[in-house]
Amino acid sequence: MKSLIQDLRNGSLQMLDVPAPVNQPNHLLVETRQTLISSGTERSLRDFGRASYFQKIKKQPEKVQQAIHKVSTDGIVATYQAISTKLNDGIPLGYSNVGTVIESTTPKFKKGARVVSNGNHAEIVRVPANLCALVPDQVCDQHATFTVVGAIALQSVRLLNPVLGERVCVIGVGLVGQLCVQLLLANGCRVLAIDIDSEKLRVARDSGSEAVLVINRKEVVDAADVFSGGKGVDGVIIAATTESHEVVQNAAEISRKKGRVILVGTVGLKLRRDDFYKKELRFQVSSSYGPGRYDQDYEQKGGDYPFAFVRWTAQRNFEAVLELMAFGRLQIDPLISQLLAFEKAHQAYDLLDIASTLGVVLDFGRPDAKKHQRTVELIDSRIQRAASRTITPVIGFLGSGNYPARVLLPELKRSKSVLQTVVSGDGARGVRLARQFGFAEATTTSETIWNNSAIDSVIVAGKHNDHSEQVIRSLETGKNVFVEKPLAITLGELEDIEKTIARIADRGVPPVIMVDFNRRFSPLICKMKALLDRCRSPKTMIYTINAGLVPADHWVHDPNVGGGRIIGEVCHFIDLTRFLVGAPIIDANIIGIEKTIGPESRGETASISISFLDGSIATVHYFANGGRGYPKERLEVFCSGRTLQLNNFKSLVGFEWPGFQKQKLWQQNKGNRESVRAFLEAVKTGGPAPIPLGELFEVSRETIRLAGTLDGFD
Repeated sequence: MKSLIQDLRNGSLQMLDVPAPVNQPNHLLVETRQTLISSGTERSLRDFGRASYFQKIKKQPEKVQQAIHKVSTDGIVATYQAISTKLNDGIPLGYSNVGTVIESTTPKFKKGARVVSNGNHAEIVRVPANLCALVPDQVCDQHATFTVVGAIALQSVRLLNPVLGERVCVIGVGLVGQLCVQLLLANGCRVLAIDIDSEKLRVARDSGSEAVLVINRKEVVDAADVFSGGKGVDGVIIAATTESHEVVQNAAEISRKKGRVILVGTVGLKLRRDDFYKKELRFQVSSSYGPGRYDQDYEQKGGDYPFAFVRWTAQRNFEAVLELMAFGRLQIDPLISQLLAFEKAHQAYDLLDIASTLGVVLDFGRPDAKKHQRTVELIDSRIQRAASRTITPVIGFLGSGNYPARVLLPELKRSKSVLQTVVSGDGARGVRLARQFGFAEATTTSETIWNNSAIDSVIVAGKHNDHSEQVIRSLETGKNVFVEKPLAITLGELEDIEKTIARIADRGVPPVIMVDFNRRFSPLICKMKALLDRCRSPKTMIYTINAGLVPADHWVHDPNVGGGRIIGEVCHFIDLTRFLVGAPIIDANIIGIEKTIGPESRGETASISISFLDGSIATVHYFANGGRGYPKERLEVFCSGRTLQLNNFKSLVGFEWPGFQKQKLWQQNKGNRESVRAFLEAVKTGGPAPIPLGELFEVSRETIRLAGTLDGFD
């Protein structure tokens, strides 16, 4: 199928052939009929993409601060790689889609139903069921494409809470502004439309508003003064897009005392306190389509807010807009600037350079069976089959997150392995990664890997709750497995993997199984290990990790998806202490900040005490409440009157250590490349796995047990 993507580096549009998505719970698969190009939002995205690096930095100063902190802790190279990975991502364009349901996991939407959604400009989209609504028969596809933009306008009007007879000013009458005008008129308000484009004002005037063309600030104030009879307007909706701070200052100046200002556009926000203080103005930013937007429980998990307490959710706003269209209360025809075939999307986006352009609708034509293919071949399969006859590993890759794209995939490409298949839930991202790193094909279904006998090794690098099943399926189909930690998120999953290994043990040469405990392979850790192996007395370790907070709605916190940060990340550090000691763990305990104290209590801040069979002990401090400028990791080892100190994998210092004082690297090295190389070498040679299987299960089991006993762990 085809999907429209914008390149973040230069703003260019790409019409990509991508695999069709696979459905998931609480979602729909929708075959697109038509979509709307929202002139304001999508023009802004295009302009950002076209901007120079300096201009991009200027537009996102908070990102600059993040980069500075990362340079101070991880170094320039790691920071550059992270930024490059982000910029290599394209943005799927569009968020106003009308189509036909082809798969549904919820009873509200049946196969064949016509729905609106926030789906992208793509022939098939997967969308949350709660961000969809059924289209009434009275509403045609073209009009229905305006539903999502209409919901954005409706939400801003709801926040303004207009009263019959009030006088309201709409600054900026692009697509959202035009819909705000009509909705305010339907509420019985008098409306003043202000813009710098005469054609847009003509459309607003035809809707019933009073419209004024303005060039400077004084004209805005004068027009509003006349409109309000010198008393100030009751409310202002800012639907403009500009970097200027004057717009919000104008809004405050033209408002009456105790007036309301709602921002639905994107403008400079250098507020002057006196403007709002003296009039006791209420200023609020409208967030997208309404309650539920950006709430993972609502969007991804299908939860809803009680009707009696949250009357208007995002979905219910969609339904309200469609009802207004069905009864003729919203006039959409004047807002349609052009209707073009999807294949002419580049031409459609050129129309955005015309200031008076409002809505451009893309038509996707008749259904085509080719759209439903879930695998896209990028390299001639005959070439791949010839390459796969060598002893070089043939790789199937599951996942497309930032870490795999930044670390694992570049190393696989350098290794000259045969890169056969990359699997991604986001088909467009999968294709981009496949092209960038030289995979033969991209797909949205894991079965493609397991059904391909030529693939001998699988990299599992998706969400944590998928790991155990993917490991088991890979082992059952005779493939070597590299897991980007954790191996599993429950003891039951871990037991299932062990049983699978036991079942296949008698098939001959066992597959290589490895968890990406990369820190074991860091050059400085290898040096530490060599030094510590000379010391036969018990060791004492203090390992401090300045982890930083992860947003509360991130999937890693979901116990059913990510398993929490103890399982997802702390396994690294438990494994490293186990490796350096070289003796089994006999006991471990954990204590964390209590659940009710603050955000650090989400299983993100804890201390772990570990005892080993040889008498060694280790304390792992995993803290999310430290300063971002402090180094991420510091490990200190005390043994026989000597000390080793590892500083963020950039330097190793010895104190009273015979024959060793200091080793420093020119850049941070956590062993990521070396870990991948060790796995591939074991596959090539048929040698033993780089990490003993018993240690993998020992560390995994201990980590899962600790996470389950952590006080306050969700």
